[in-house]
Amino acid sequence: MSRDEVSSALQPQLRRRSGGGLARSTYAIVLAGGRGSRLKELTDWRCKPAVPFGGKYRIIDFTLSNCVNSGVRRIGVATQYKSHSLIRHLQRGWSFLDGRIGEHVDILPAQQQLGEEHWYRGTADAVFQNLGVLRRDGCQYVLVLSGDHVYKMDYARLLEDHAACGADATVVCVDVPLADARGFGVLEADPAGRITGFEEKPPRPRPLPGVPERALASMGIYAFNAAFLYEQLIRDADDPRSSHDFGKDLLPHIIGRYRVHAHRFADSCVEMPNGQPYWRDVGTLDAYWESNLELATVTPELNLYDRDWPVWTFQEQLPPAKFVFDDDGRRGMAVDSMVSGGCIVSGATVRRSVLFSNVHVAEGALLEDCVVLPDVEVGPGVKLSRTVVDRHCRLERGSLGDPRRFRVTDKGLTLITPEMLGQPVHQLR
Repeated sequence: MSRDEVSSALQPQLRRRSGGGLARSTYAIVLAGGRGSRLKELTDWRCKPAVPFGGKYRIIDFTLSNCVNSGVRRIGVATQYKSHSLIRHLQRGWSFLDGRIGEHVDILPAQQQLGEEHWYRGTADAVFQNLGVLRRDGCQYVLVLSGDHVYKMDYARLLEDHAACGADATVVCVDVPLADARGFGVLEADPAGRITGFEEKPPRPRPLPGVPERALASMGIYAFNAAFLYEQLIRDADDPRSSHDFGKDLLPHIIGRYRVHAHRFADSCVEMPNGQPYWRDVGTLDAYWESNLELATVTPELNLYDRDWPVWTFQEQLPPAKFVFDDDGRRGMAVDSMVSGGCIVSGATVRRSVLFSNVHVAEGALLEDCVVLPDVEVGPGVKLSRTVVDRHCRLERGSLGDPRRFRVTDKGLTLITPEMLGQPVHQLR
């Protein structure tokens, strides 16, 4: 199908989730320039938002899908660190929005707007350096979003709450265990929802009133009145003491001076099957592995089969997955697993695993509790357990003998990349 045919086919479904006037008056800027260094070698050649997730998606697809499904269809993606994989994905998978009616995904690479030595210096600076884009758009509201979290959220509800409260800025927050709150910005809010205190990554987080084991954490999702945001970004850019970060600098300045409102994620989360909103950082190898394997359980908390709130992505044209041979000791099978298109499991066994597209598993191989990224060849007799295998790996029994070549986490999870196998697919010289 041509681009116009795809766009025409999708438009009726997209319009059913138009999101109302507030969403149509909003520009969303997605911050997608971070490496995600806690993912170690998995982000050596790609930024965190471009990391594959869930069998066929990239992490950024969840934020972008939330925008489209909420009716926010003017989107900018600010890129910086090793962005080629991300930009290629955006060009291939997100071109269906129709620029003829004002829908688009703008790619906003760091362009040294402030001089040769200045790339994006912080999250607030990334938005500041794109003020020209925002002003030309003429939006009334600006959403500032992270491109490296996995969740389903109706931003139209956030915008409705923001406008109804008469807020200058709204911060989306979620309850987290007190022990985990040290890694977040922690909020305090009065009964009306106005934020009265904020501390970025405090060593001793303040608990929620009456709930000593929980704290209120910022999710790094913000809604602003556009004119107010521009004013604050310019003020912050002129402050030589600022690190130009929303959490460290801009939020602490505006809280107490302006109307800053807290929006509970539970009020706009799409689906809460267990009564708790689903939101994953997937910022460490262990969290990434666990979140992928959760999807292969009988009833995962994240529903990828919801046709009313689909997760959009680049749809590569691939044949269906195939499982061949049905002899004793030579049976192609996958149990409690997700297997994507283009995969062939040939006389091998896959249990409790997620196989991305074009993974070939040869005779006698055994994969248990594994996350295998696209275009991997698993050779005959290879046995892997609790392993993440990066894209383009060619695994043979003889190449896996020395575990010291691989990354092993404190929890015993193994990461294997092509470079660890002596198979450099990203040669610079």
